[in-house]
Amino acid sequence: MSKYITSLLAMLALTLAGCGSNTAATESNETGVAQGAASTAATTVLKVGATPVPHAEILQFVKDNLAAKEGLAIEIVEFNDYVQPNLALNDKQIDANFFQHVPYMTDFGKEKGIEMVPVANVHIEPLGVYSRKVKALAEVPTRAVVAIPNDATNGGRALQLLATQGLITLKEGVGTGATIRDIVDNPKQIQIEELEAAQLPRALDDTTLSIINTNYALETDLQPKQDALALEPGQNNPYANVLAVLKGREGDPAIQKLAKLLTSPEVKQFIEDKYQGAVVPAF
Repeated sequence: MSKYITSLLAMLALTLAGCGSNTAATESNETGVAQGAASTAATTVLKVGATPVPHAEILQFVKDNLAAKEGLAIEIVEFNDYVQPNLALNDKQIDANFFQHVPYMTDFGKEKGIEMVPVANVHIEPLGVYSRKVKALAEVPTRAVVAIPNDATNGGRALQLLATQGLITLKEGVGTGATIRDIVDNPKQIQIEELEAAQLPRALDDTTLSIINTNYALETDLQPKQDALALEPGQNNPYANVLAVLKGREGDPAIQKLAKLLTSPEVKQFIEDKYQGAVVPAF
């Protein structure tokens, strides 16, 4: 009897071992198929730094509608100023950024020792003059407080805009490199204050005029076409916002794919439909 039981148990063990072997083989085959699919459908992940409006919104459109077809997965990293996106790029925390124009990028790079290059011109954001205290520039009183961006390139743009509106006169030939020291005539004796660009919308209650970048205007529900007392001209504007990378990465195939998508007909249509002239395609 005991011999019979022993033989039965041995047969059962062999049967279970055979089943286990078949199961293991099946799992191995399934794993092999999954790994093959992952390899076939591999995507390249790009981390892109951007300010929220309109840059991150444009990137989100590309991410949701276009990126997968080019084998890209875009991770959007949002920043709320004009300094951290370039520092993060330099530290290689992100692969590219999308928030700045070339004059700003060049000045920032020289100051911080960062070599960056533009990969694609995407859009233009005309600088605007905004106010909660006057409804026209002709109403600006004597000694009015006017806030402008404190970075050199956008500050120079703001001064040129004030000059074109007749509020100040600048030295001849200073161009967009103008500073407060280049003002040669100030008939209304306006008091110019330089603030970080992101603070300018919040300064509207404390100033007569604030010269605000369109991205920050849109973030605070200001509509440039309706609310600005004056706007920079869009035609021949040298301040196209660009996709930027560290020098040496401009030829990266994934970066080139993203540049192509950001300058595609689909993105052009998205910009025109969503921003209604407040943001203008640069391609």
